Amino acid sequence: MDPNQVNLDIFEKGEGIPIVYTHGWADDRTAWDGVIQSLGESVRNIAWSIRGHGESDAPPSGNYTRDHTLGDLTQIVDMADDPVVLVGHSLGGYLSLAFCLQHPDRVKALVLIAAGPGFRKEETREQWNAFVRDGAKKMDIPEGSEEAALHVDSWVIDSLEEITVPVLVIVGENDKRFAASMAVFEKYLDVRASVIVSGAGHSVHQKYSSDVGSAIQSFLSDIA
Repeated sequence: MDPNQVNLDIFEKGEGIPIVYTHGWADDRTAWDGVIQSLGESVRNIAWSIRGHGESDAPPSGNYTRDHTLGDLTQIVDMADDPVVLVGHSLGGYLSLAFCLQHPDRVKALVLIAAGPGFRKEETREQWNAFVRDGAKKMDIPEGSEEAALHVDSWVIDSLEEITVPVLVIVGENDKRFAASMAVFEKYLDVRASVIVSGAGHSVHQKYSSDVGSAIQSFLSDIA
């Protein structure tokens, strides 16, 4: 298998402003089903599964770097004729930020759900990476696919001020690990709204999909 030519699992529905949904690590595109249903067909929903996830191809270990995944995301954005709204959960939010830094003219807005911008300190990055590697040992996932969730530098968090598009931030009330990121985003990004979903944890977009969908709909109306 050519790692640069993986077949990606894609779901597309509706017409209107294109929204590209990127899920978190060890998840897949179906995590967005409830949000997509909530938004309906008045927007162009494009959800995809990261390589090694869902029904997307799983190349050999060593082919899951940030550059590999961002290359795949570029293929997804290529499907849309207009600048897209990038919606990302957890790892998907980080990748959305990274894509926006690489291609600012291709992004209309960002929706960051239970996401973080990475880590400035090498020690903190290594603590996170150890957490990911330990978790991967307990999961039935393709060998090496955990690399997509590893952090190798502080590029994204150090470059946040370069991102100028409007941003919506959503986090679950009980998602303590990612709650701190909200303040970072509010400091450096053009955050138009910060939404804390009562009673929700990390998978806020799945368990409270209608709340998340409503927040996205309101955000889209404000930036239209």
